Amino acid sequence: MNNKFKYQAIYNLYSLVKIINETKEGVITAKDQDGNEVSIDISAVNTKATELENAEADLKASAKAKLMSGETLTEDEANTIVL
Repeated sequence: MNNKFKYQAIYNLYSLVKIINETKEGVITAKDQDGNEVSIDISAVNTKATELENAEADLKASAKAKLMSGETLTEDEANTIVL
């Protein structure tokens, strides 16, 4: 799983988190604006990250299908296209 989705999941689930650190071993720590550690449930983070990753994949697939059929894309679909 891409760290982008893990980090976004943490920010989505824990509004107090402002800083995320990850060691070489993959241990993630999250901190608030004052540098205090915020306890996170890594299982919930992984579940949310998978949801976010699947949503992005679905959006890209939808954009591709619409492009190939000549339909108009939504703004979110258009944002998935890298030029």
